[in-house]
Amino acid sequence: MFIDSHAHINGPEYDSDREEVIARARDAGIVAILDVGTGDPNSGALERSVELAERYEDVYAAVGTHPHDAKLFDNKAEERIRTLQQQSARMIAWGEIGLDYHYDNSPRNVQREVFAQQLRAARECKLPVIIHTREADEDTIEILSSEWKDNELGGIMHCFGGSLELAEAAMKLGFLISFSGNITFKKAQQIREVAAHVPLERLLIETDCPYLSPEPYRGRRNEPARVLEVARSLAAIHGEAINRIAEITTHNFVRLFKLPLPLGKE
Repeated sequence: MFIDSHAHINGPEYDSDREEVIARARDAGIVAILDVGTGDPNSGALERSVELAERYEDVYAAVGTHPHDAKLFDNKAEERIRTLQQQSARMIAWGEIGLDYHYDNSPRNVQREVFAQQLRAARECKLPVIIHTREADEDTIEILSSEWKDNELGGIMHCFGGSLELAEAAMKLGFLISFSGNITFKKAQQIREVAAHVPLERLLIETDCPYLSPEPYRGRRNEPARVLEVARSLAAIHGEAINRIAEITTHNFVRLFKLPLPLGKE
């Protein structure tokens, strides 16, 4: 059993073949997908993820405002996310939220304020958080250490590409570290070195589809079935069988979200 802990199959990239994509995932042994709703928080983009999770029993939802869209976040957007969580048990996380200093699509000071605000809201809603951070390690550690300490909610550092220092700081705060298709890229040795230091009980796998399709599919639209390539890479890094990585990462996911194992298995 594999779980894709971060996907965007609610997006328009899958409008023509979403059923087939989900069917291929099931055929590949994917027993659950965490679909992450992002985009303009006042556009209806966030609702799509919850609607998808309500339609498919093996899809869960996470909803939050991405740092790219932080400039669009306001109290109305926060209330919309809170309402989605109240209305649907399928929304199991708040995210993805965080900081992105690579693109700076929103001003950095706004990103920091919105990140902290959403962490406080998630804490009040008792939801784990999904963190996006790029080229912002120091500020991410500082804000998480301030806003996310002294609770047992935990969360996921998604599509990890930061420093070992960031990974260690996050794990001390109860986070799992999730790796995506970029761990398979030839020039991703630094990511693989960090992955080697992450204990098995803190690992997750994801696709971040439609982005970051792993080798040997690089350059094509990604999809949940390809999370197996991420698991295969982590298996090689840790000297484990791929089935062992599947077992461990599935257990880590259901433990974080306090879910029964998928398909009714205990």
